[in-house]
Amino acid sequence: KAVRSQGIGREMFLWAIERARQRGCHLIQLTTDKARPDALRFYEKLGFVASHEGMKLHFDS
Repeated sequence: KAVRSQGIGREMFLWAIERARQRGCHLIQLTTDKARPDALRFYEKLGFVASHEGMKLHFDS
């Protein structure tokens, strides 16, 4: 938490996105939890758009 809002994560993602472009990638896909609105906003600001709906099945231990 000490380094949040300093732009470090953004710079890391921008570097990775540019590197992917340079290497000929056509898609970057990531997964995050709907319960993390800050993360969703972060990715949207980088140009990501919601495209899938996920499903889970949890088993009791």
